[in-house]
Amino acid sequence: MTAARADHRSPSAKRSSLKARLAAGERLYGALLRLPSETLVEMAGVAGLDYVVIDCEHGPADMTVLQHHMTAAAARGIEVLVRVGTSEPALALRCLDLGAAGLVHPHVDSAQDARRAVETVHYPPLGTRGFATYSRAGHFGTVPAAEHLARSRDALVVAMVETEEAVAAAGEIAATEGVDAVLVGPADLAADCAFPGRDVIDGLVATAHGATHAAGRAVMTIVPGADGARAAERTGAELVLYNMTQVLMDTFRSLAPPAGDDGPS
Repeated sequence: MTAARADHRSPSAKRSSLKARLAAGERLYGALLRLPSETLVEMAGVAGLDYVVIDCEHGPADMTVLQHHMTAAAARGIEVLVRVGTSEPALALRCLDLGAAGLVHPHVDSAQDARRAVETVHYPPLGTRGFATYSRAGHFGTVPAAEHLARSRDALVVAMVETEEAVAAAGEIAATEGVDAVLVGPADLAADCAFPGRDVIDGLVATAHGATHAAGRAVMTIVPGADGARAAERTGAELVLYNMTQVLMDTFRSLAPPAGDDGPS
């Protein structure tokens, strides 16, 4: 870890936004958390990761628990992105008001879908988000409206590409004003394609990534561990996201005794 990155991760330091750090050419590392646990958020911050993604699509979407996660993240100098469900503007608004650094939107199949995702994240004129400064994101009304508006522009918008249709439209999705990054969802993509061979999915992923980079946007990639992260780096991913459920399960399985081993006799 370089000294510059260490400064970003210090809770006492004035941190640049994830968007600003991407623009500066940094590669950012995060953890996808589907298990409600502010302790895991704290551990990710202590370990030196840049962000966590709290999954409110496939995981619990409890606002009180989510606020606890964000409080823990703020204490450890790590940012929080939230994956919301498909077409859930009310949930998106509440996540942002709690202080999320941005949102991950699933099932974005077209530029029109991407535009709707952007609208839920940003205030007018770019979006339709309801304006309020008395939320946690507005420091409970102590931040002037102009300052709160300026800060809101740093919110990250990640569009998930999860179908063949979306892969074909990846360039248009990525080029949509307000979209910052594209994440291919390989599981949903495989299901949409009736579970073809791995080579087919890898080819579609590469196509979507190429179109995203051609549009000048960042690629987010979910990886199962350190080896996957190195591979993502080689292909140019700017946002590397560890699937912590898989990381933890792989770790637990490596610790379990071999089948049939009852221990010392």
